[in-house]
Amino acid sequence: MTDLEAALRRAVRGEVGFDTTSRALTTMDASNYRRVPLGVVAPRDADDVAAVLEVCRERGVPVVARGGGTSIAGQATGTGVVLDFTRHMNRLVGIDPQARTAVVQPGLVLDRLQDAAAPHGLRFGPDPSTHGRCTLGGMIGNNSCGSHSVAWGTTADSVRELSVLTARGRRLRLGQEWSGAPEGLRELVDGDLARLRTGFPDLPRRISGYALDALLPEKGADVARSFCGSEGTLGVLTEAVVRLVESPRARALAVLGYADEAGAAEAAAGLLPFGPLTVEGMAVDLVPSTEGLPRGGAWLFVETGGDTEAEARARAQAVVRAADVVDARVVTDPAGQRTLWRIREDASGTATRMPDGSEAWPGWEDCAVPPARLGGYLRDFRRLLTAHGLRGTPYGHFGDGCIHVRIDFDLLSEAGVARFRRFSEELADVVVAHGGSLSGEHGDGQARAELLPRMYDEETVALFERAKAVWDPDDLLNPGMLVRPAPLDANLRFSVLPREPVDVEFGYPSDGGDFSAAVRRCVGVAKCRTTSVSGAGVMCPSYRATGEETHSTRGRARLLHEMLAGELVTDGWRSTEVRDALDLCLSCKGCRSDCPVEVDMATYKAEFLHHHYAGRRRPTAHYAMGWLPVWLRWAARARVAPVVNALASVRPLAAVAKRLGGIAGEREVPRLAGETFSRWWRRRGGRPAAGGDLVVLWPDTFTEHLSPSVGRAAVRVLEAAGLRVALPPTLRGRGVVGDGTSKSPLALLTARRGGRVCCGLTYVSTGQLDRARAVMRRTLDLMAPVLETSAPVVVLEPSCAAALRTDLPELLHDDPRAARLASRVLTFAEALERHAPDWNPPAVNLPAVGQTHCHQHAVLGDAADRRLRESAGLTGELSGGCCGLAGNFGFEDGHYEVSAACAEDQLLPAVREAPDGAVVLADGFSCRTQLEQLAGVRGRHLAEVLAEGLE
Repeated sequence: MTDLEAALRRAVRGEVGFDTTSRALTTMDASNYRRVPLGVVAPRDADDVAAVLEVCRERGVPVVARGGGTSIAGQATGTGVVLDFTRHMNRLVGIDPQARTAVVQPGLVLDRLQDAAAPHGLRFGPDPSTHGRCTLGGMIGNNSCGSHSVAWGTTADSVRELSVLTARGRRLRLGQEWSGAPEGLRELVDGDLARLRTGFPDLPRRISGYALDALLPEKGADVARSFCGSEGTLGVLTEAVVRLVESPRARALAVLGYADEAGAAEAAAGLLPFGPLTVEGMAVDLVPSTEGLPRGGAWLFVETGGDTEAEARARAQAVVRAADVVDARVVTDPAGQRTLWRIREDASGTATRMPDGSEAWPGWEDCAVPPARLGGYLRDFRRLLTAHGLRGTPYGHFGDGCIHVRIDFDLLSEAGVARFRRFSEELADVVVAHGGSLSGEHGDGQARAELLPRMYDEETVALFERAKAVWDPDDLLNPGMLVRPAPLDANLRFSVLPREPVDVEFGYPSDGGDFSAAVRRCVGVAKCRTTSVSGAGVMCPSYRATGEETHSTRGRARLLHEMLAGELVTDGWRSTEVRDALDLCLSCKGCRSDCPVEVDMATYKAEFLHHHYAGRRRPTAHYAMGWLPVWLRWAARARVAPVVNALASVRPLAAVAKRLGGIAGEREVPRLAGETFSRWWRRRGGRPAAGGDLVVLWPDTFTEHLSPSVGRAAVRVLEAAGLRVALPPTLRGRGVVGDGTSKSPLALLTARRGGRVCCGLTYVSTGQLDRARAVMRRTLDLMAPVLETSAPVVVLEPSCAAALRTDLPELLHDDPRAARLASRVLTFAEALERHAPDWNPPAVNLPAVGQTHCHQHAVLGDAADRRLRESAGLTGELSGGCCGLAGNFGFEDGHYEVSAACAEDQLLPAVREAPDGAVVLADGFSCRTQLEQLAGVRGRHLAEVLAEGLE
């Protein structure tokens, strides 16, 4: 234990982390930069903060304050001690509705403040797109804004008082009229009043540099306002009194379509006299789908408010009438507005990929110009991109002249980094020529601080340095930011990654087969760190259960990044730190769809486990549940299901078996079916009925051995819809179609026994990729005759369907048959919709509750299921999230508490609140098992509900 660590442990009551994992999680924020800290402290209160500052000051160790870690300019990283305020100092101290103020701690997430203020008809004005995970402390440090700044301004406009600790331990209460000013600050301002009155650009989004002009006497000598945007370089915030605004009772959203981006930009300033709440802009190259948007090549999102829906709509329609648009749409439905806003909010992540899938990075994420000059600035910006051979997709706060953009910089090669520097210098000059600010929202950090002399004259920059010295004479707080900055091309997080592709098993088709590029996908926007999900969202259930960064998608990606870097995590694939972080990953695949850049942690986990345990003994659960298809087939062949069930019902025997198999003691062992699905199929004849299109019904392991009633129900419904149902072949040989049926007797005589088809899911989820590949190849051999037909493959278990759609072609990327089979896979609802379009399901006419399977949400989609439920009269929305059992995850020893917590997040509350007589839908075997074991509720597959309706 180092002297610094020991001293901190003695001095503070909060957690002190100098271990590899704690440090690795804070090496990066959402920027291009990386710094390795000495350690991390999670202070419990202001006294802890003071103690940390004292210990670090005595040893000359820098201190960096960190909130949600979503900063885009590098200011939330450092080489000394990082203060993590999200763990303990995250409370809403109180709200005063009459005074319209709130007292908050720096680690409070913005959405928690909004939730508390909403019942009083109030809200905090600024709302960055990261509102579900950014903290008030970070917003004050960066002077954040968000989409509603045209109405409610920046964070500085919403700050009343700030409680701050200086690096030398002074406790200050900052406010107006020099309240809380450190000694020497007033003298500094009084000595340079002329410069402060003339040396700062006059525009709504001027964030760059220190806001020393807020200290002018005519502006109230507001020390609190001046502190905003100082990026943790002047003092450490411990509490804030913030102003709240009245939230409109009703809102309308006018989406205005323009021919191009420049047209939208030039129109934005003209809409400000209408008093809109937002004027946001984006172009078509940022939008994956224009469904729901009016015609056009670019759009303005103009939100209006009112006391009633009619009043808000009238204001929105007035905006439409005044705007010269190609097309427009006004939306007052809250759900419709949320859907449209989600497109805009996801842009911060979506823009990290160019339309062709190549990478793009921040660096010029938020510069701002006067709104009236935005059109001209964007044209100059586009010309400069072209001149440097770069591409970018601008979007953002057009009403405030603030533009966000990610650019396809090559930050891996020396030449690419040199071009990054040249472009940055030239663009800074373009911004200044338009009267703009290098930063309009996210702060200067390391990305732009070096360029401040291009925006401010030498004397003003020197004034910034003198102000820093007044507050922090020892340069202890976040050194290298704002004054005496580090070069903008130093400390790039990509420089430590391997230059040659890492030898891996999956194909990573979206990343050119490069595992490093796959890991680079995580840019730190931290959508995975939200504490709640909306609609059918899934990501990230383990983070919501634990609240620990280690168990977020971003945290795991950071550890994988450090594993590849080899500086902190030095033992590569054998890393216990990475293994432990991935241990609570449910492999729900939620990040694959819900992460704006489609990080696929389930695949990364399987890849890691494969290498981690290569040539070594695995956890017993990997053998017990990874090889589940084998054990269940053996039990079926030996016809010992009744014996197994009887033994499992004897508690002492079951306890021993669970202990030996690495299964959680709290779990009940599912009962084996007395008759497998395929045995029932053979008993009823084993041949397709005459009729319409042929569909091949996949007998997944769960349907085959544990819930054959689902398979029987599916057969009944599919045949009632006029389809011919067959099972996959169990014989290898040309001409064999269906389970034992053939085009000719000769084909049957020459065929070889092949076993059963299997998607390989259980082997993939436990990282046994060699075995998974062997099983998948055998399956492709068996399915060869099916692939020669046009028959679809109907898969009832969503996790198996997802494995066939994604894991199969990505793991067997060298076998063209894998992609062909993946393209044939349909869900039960998709099969009925595509191959029996004229069939009407039975009228069930009941309310339905339950949960959309996480793999269905992430990989398969549920649009067909929604339409089928609607046709059958099954009303109500299914919840999002993950059931928490997640295949083998919830059965593994040590996972029970997290598994149950995941179920309590969405699924179990939805079932408890269900109306009388509601149908509990759960297409996944794991979901049904979780419901039965935790709530005593029987969930049913949609096929079972429809089959019952046929009666």
